[in-house]
Amino acid sequence: MSRYTSATDADRAEMLDAIGAGSMEDLFAEIPEGVRLRRPLDLPPGMAEQEVFDHLSSLAARNRHADSEVTFLGAGMYDHYVPALIDSILGRSEFLTPYTPYQPEISQGGLQVMFEFQTAISELTGLPVSNASVYEGPSAVAAAGYLAKQETGRSKLVVSRGLHPHSRETLVTHAAGYRMTVEEAGLTDEGATDIDALVALVDDDTAAVFVAQPNFLGTVEELGALGEAAKRTGALYVVAADPLPLGILSPPGELGADICVGEGQTLGNRLDFGGPSFGFFAAAQRFIRRMPGRIAGETRDVDGRRGFVLTLQTREQHIRREKATHNICTAQALNALAGVIYLSWLGKRGLVELGELMLRRTHYAREELGLHAINPGAVVREFAVRVPDLDGLFERARAEGVNPGYRLRDTYPEYGDGLLVAITERRTKADIDRLAALVGSVREGAPA
Repeated sequence: MSRYTSATDADRAEMLDAIGAGSMEDLFAEIPEGVRLRRPLDLPPGMAEQEVFDHLSSLAARNRHADSEVTFLGAGMYDHYVPALIDSILGRSEFLTPYTPYQPEISQGGLQVMFEFQTAISELTGLPVSNASVYEGPSAVAAAGYLAKQETGRSKLVVSRGLHPHSRETLVTHAAGYRMTVEEAGLTDEGATDIDALVALVDDDTAAVFVAQPNFLGTVEELGALGEAAKRTGALYVVAADPLPLGILSPPGELGADICVGEGQTLGNRLDFGGPSFGFFAAAQRFIRRMPGRIAGETRDVDGRRGFVLTLQTREQHIRREKATHNICTAQALNALAGVIYLSWLGKRGLVELGELMLRRTHYAREELGLHAINPGAVVREFAVRVPDLDGLFERARAEGVNPGYRLRDTYPEYGDGLLVAITERRTKADIDRLAALVGSVREGAPA
């Protein structure tokens, strides 16, 4: 709960006197007149505490959340079950409150968490080195673009249209600062990256090629073939991966990826209005000194005992700003901790079982809906379909406490009637059948 500390006129006068200021205006003397607001703030009248509570409660009641409806909404953030174990460990003061571990001798627990997180990400991605997390998925994508520029000195990035729209937008924003351009390879009629279009864009000035696995539509991409096309001119190959399907898909590192990045929300982090979450960043060994953020390492102390240190730190608070490659903040370590706890809770077998479950239910849902598939090939977690009366489906479904998915027209205008349906372990066969019945009733024009 927030705290409010009041100050009387006498309190303010005493504080001003203590710092040698004659008035409140003296505190702001350095602020130019042209940027000062010479009028009261446009705020509504004050309310009593009870009225404020009731007002905020009424605003909160307007929100819907994943526990109040059956949701098939995904598009980058997913309704997975978060075991109670995670909150129990996250809430421990030694994890919840520490700042950056500048002093390894008193930060062994936090440093070990980073080390174990890096180990888990390396095993998932099939790449030898990982950092200790970044802000979130799109930031990780942008950081990969910067690394590619540093490594190659080239000025162009090529992205698949199957990469998450937010990641593409973030990359474009950052690339402007790198003085780079971003060109986009489209998707085929099957909803996969068009390899011919990608080949046509990759040239001797291409620093990196970005694809997603699975892509935004849920399509499982042919990473090996795309990697060969990406690297034929010496460009780096960057795969933005959903970590959970990696339990059943070949690791990107085994299929030629130089860098694998991704969004970690699915690993033990709740939806929480789209955040907070964390991003991960893994790469080939040769890029270790160009990677963003921090890398924890294992060592031995003077007595031969196992210990942990911050081995590499490209963060601007640790080294000279002109040498820094990222400004990742301390707070993301807690979200990454949730991720490594979740992976430990699942275990290797559990990760495979969860991936297989999502795979089976995804294909079952696509068949049961009986709609035209935008991406009819191999999919996992998500799939895209065309809905003749998309608005009608949303109206009826929401009235019955079901969120049918994501309207593709918001980010993919070419799929104006497209619906992206996401499946997690929380979506049961009964939930899927319920959505299929709603689709059938709208198609047949049955009364609500």
